[in-house]
Amino acid sequence: MIYVDNNATTPMAVEVAQAMSQAYESAFFNPSSQHQAGQKAHRRLDDARETILNLLGAETTRFASDRLVFTSGGTEANNLALFGLGKETSGQVIISAIEHPSVSEAADQLAARGGKVRVLPVDGNGVVQFAELDRWLVEPTRIVSVMLGNNETGVLQPIREIAAICRDRDVPLHVDAVQGIGKIPVNFRELGASAMTLTPHKFHGPRGIGALVLNDRVTLNPSMFGGSQQLAMRPGTESVELAIGFERALQLAIETLPEAGPNMQNLRDRLEALLTDLIGADQIVIIGRDAPRLPHTSNIAFPGIDRQALVMALDMAGVACSTGSACASGSSEPSPTLIAMGLPEGVISGSIRVSLSRFTTEPEVDEVASRISQCVKRLQKS
Repeated sequence: MIYVDNNATTPMAVEVAQAMSQAYESAFFNPSSQHQAGQKAHRRLDDARETILNLLGAETTRFASDRLVFTSGGTEANNLALFGLGKETSGQVIISAIEHPSVSEAADQLAARGGKVRVLPVDGNGVVQFAELDRWLVEPTRIVSVMLGNNETGVLQPIREIAAICRDRDVPLHVDAVQGIGKIPVNFRELGASAMTLTPHKFHGPRGIGALVLNDRVTLNPSMFGGSQQLAMRPGTESVELAIGFERALQLAIETLPEAGPNMQNLRDRLEALLTDLIGADQIVIIGRDAPRLPHTSNIAFPGIDRQALVMALDMAGVACSTGSACASGSSEPSPTLIAMGLPEGVISGSIRVSLSRFTTEPEVDEVASRISQCVKRLQKS
């Protein structure tokens, strides 16, 4: 099986597994316990938290102290931001039309409770259009949430420009950066966001842990209660082992990025070029191609081919890819992201997502292109 569904999850790096194995043996103590072993585990947890913040470009000086709240993953971190951030508890919420379900469905819940939700549109390349944002922010606003890079198309969003508008209006901006970490340089302070979500299983770390990074100026209201851990913003016994795995995965992701980022982009471009040659330029659409994209993500449409039939055929052919967000993979509904882009129905219904990692090789990409081509041509004849 050739695995090219890395936007869903990535294989754990050997170094991460080793670090976690050692932690399970020596740092299994409850970090809230008062005995020496528990306090040692607590210090190790704090070390991991500080390392992660520093690697992400957060401020950890005595003049400004950004914070990191460990969660169970990206979905919880996004929910925590949508429900917990903002001084205007009754104000509107603004999201983009292409957010991950953990943001868009959280916004739906806020709307069901009587809140007002506004949605920023995107253009045909999937880039958020924010011309109306400054005018919208005249109204009391709890939070604006726009992702860094789309999980389906890889298209990058104008976060710094949006952050500047939010900052002028003193409205917190949350950024879902889950797909960007480890693929492009991400500096929390340079983004200008108030909060940022990430999770290490997207960059060869463990599942079951994520984080919400918070600017030192924002307040987070908890969604859970029953403990004083993490300043009561997210109570519950922390997993030191998962935090150590998180830390090691992020270290490796950033260390390898100067080489891995360009390599993933070269492989993605190679895949798209091979498929265009093998299938024909008139039979394929590279979605978001004309916009800046994450280097590892390709959303490819074959008009006239059913996307689910193609993914199943590829699975039988030994290629693991997807039709879009893993959180919606059990659904036969068309992609809200591609609909928001205004793409033709034939493109939407015929699109698949191929996502690479720093472990993907050129021979694998060549074989994936060959197998996709064979499956598409077979389905075209059926």
